[in-house]
Amino acid sequence: MTASRSDRVRSRAGELGYAAGWRLVRALPEPVATLAFTLGADVAARRGDHLQLRRNLGRVLGVAPGEVPQTVVRDALRSYARYWQEAFRLPSADHEDIRARVRIEGDENIQAGLDAGRGVLLVLPHTGNWDVAGLWLVGRTGTFTTVAERLRPESLYRRFVAYRENLGFEILPLTGGESPVRGIVRRLRAGGVVCLVGDRDLSRAGIPVTFFGEAARMPAGPASIARSTGAALLPVDCVFTGAGWRLRVHPPVDPTLDVAAATQVVADRFAASIAAHPADWHMLQPFWVADLPARWQAELGGAG
Repeated sequence: MTASRSDRVRSRAGELGYAAGWRLVRALPEPVATLAFTLGADVAARRGDHLQLRRNLGRVLGVAPGEVPQTVVRDALRSYARYWQEAFRLPSADHEDIRARVRIEGDENIQAGLDAGRGVLLVLPHTGNWDVAGLWLVGRTGTFTTVAERLRPESLYRRFVAYRENLGFEILPLTGGESPVRGIVRRLRAGGVVCLVGDRDLSRAGIPVTFFGEAARMPAGPASIARSTGAALLPVDCVFTGAGWRLRVHPPVDPTLDVAAATQVVADRFAASIAAHPADWHMLQPFWVADLPARWQAELGGAG
């Protein structure tokens, strides 16, 4: 089997897996689905070494990867499994019931940004359930705009777009169309709301930050766009709380800061939330510069 054919087979298998998830998980009673996903996470925690997850959690906890408690690894995988369980069930869930189970802190920061009329740019890390955060936001402000990475195969990307559009989001593709920055800028200058995930740098051209005492990179987009448009840049974190969720909207980042300094402020606010709820940070991939492949580190000028 050629590499390209193998990739196509894996992509098709992934698409079918997601399609089955959206059909089958919604058909299960919620307690049954919860039990199944929890047991699956526990099996994964026991059977895998999860070295990258341990490296990430170790930095958050201030310990070596091998010293991360197994219960924390288990809880992190349970949290990630819960995200996917909820993602599969959200399209057919009672959206008003979901919103009622969201506890919001800092809503006045959103309102102040809306009142100023220059747009609101919310930036989140991969914590808790950002789709639930978006669903709450739709109920609060109406449709907002976000960006989606273009997945392969295209049919899987369309499935994810349809899923989030069903929740009330406006989706701009990261590639394959008009520059998403142009669309975001238009919405903000019209006084609209934009929501971006802002912890993991996929471009390798992000802003250097210090994160839990080590060099990392975060996307430049949120701070750069906020600075150019005058929009309020509001870091947000989302964590699980029993049968619900807690959203905290932080005060706006000082608009007089340059892009690098503003991105560091965002990183610091993310770090405070992640330190308090490490298991809810769904970062299973390399994040810090020191964990990236050597050729990428060379492009970035090393890990320092």
